Amino acid sequence: MQVDVMTIPQPLDRIGEVARRAQVAGFNGLLFTETGRTAYLNAAVAATAAPGLALSTGVAVAFPRSPFVTAATAWELQEATNGNFRLGLGTQVRTHVVRRYGMPFDPPGPRLRDYVRAVKACFAAFRTGKLDHRGEFYQLDFITSQWSAGPIDAADPKVDVAAVNPWMLRMAGEVADGVHVHPLGEPGYLARHVVPGVAAGAERSGRSSSDVAIIVPVMTIVGDTEEERRDERELVRASLSFYASTPNYAFILDEAGFDGTTARIRERQKAGDFAGMAAQITDEHIAAFATESTWDGLADALVAKYGGTADRLVLYNALGDAERFERYGEIARRISAR
Repeated sequence: MQVDVMTIPQPLDRIGEVARRAQVAGFNGLLFTETGRTAYLNAAVAATAAPGLALSTGVAVAFPRSPFVTAATAWELQEATNGNFRLGLGTQVRTHVVRRYGMPFDPPGPRLRDYVRAVKACFAAFRTGKLDHRGEFYQLDFITSQWSAGPIDAADPKVDVAAVNPWMLRMAGEVADGVHVHPLGEPGYLARHVVPGVAAGAERSGRSSSDVAIIVPVMTIVGDTEEERRDERELVRASLSFYASTPNYAFILDEAGFDGTTARIRERQKAGDFAGMAAQITDEHIAAFATESTWDGLADALVAKYGGTADRLVLYNALGDAERFERYGEIARRISAR
């Protein structure tokens, strides 16, 4: 397994130092989420600051950008990283896409499938000068040398998609190069849905499931004493309550043995009771959805939990003070060296 560290995009004058720290600490890569700042500009700065560090978007919002614009951006980042960039794409939710970005959303799954195919058609066009994608939502058939990025001395970027429900997992296996699992992706969910879903999609397109990377973000609670772990445990509890409030994710918690968790959290959410939301996440939830360990035991605990399933682990909450970040980097070295 390779081990990346997750970060939200930073001001551009800061992200270079974050990338250099990640590389020196021992992480294989840096994964950028996309919130108020764009993931792509951060990746560009990181590429120049830390040559050789793998970079990925995890995930960038697809629909507000045309497939051609996304493909051209990914192409330049692949060139800048000497082939170490992965393009991670997601749908976001309807409210954001329609009301914040002002773009069409429905139907999100089929639209994203067509989007990925369109992006890959653009990659081919940059090499061949011929663009011909005729999909359900995107029709691209015009390119000239003036408006093409042209060939690069690296393979096409890998294109990954975020997926939760069975349909999206099969779609990822069918058309993508990797799948970004949700932070609620505990091992039982991976076994019940992710692995078979990706395999079914890959078979549909005549590929092996090994052609599709499974990228798993992991929440960790680490420290050598109970006092050290206590505060981190409460931060994880709050994060889990936020994710578990989404109705579409309720089935993950229900199948893990926590029936009705989402409904109870949503009741507290509607009342504006954020402490009450977190209180619905028990220590049993945390044991299932996070990994708690001493520093010496963390590498073994993560391998035992995700080895044989995940191709890349993404440490969700490793950024922090310099000492802890370096210790997490050493964990990353130990895991990726196995």
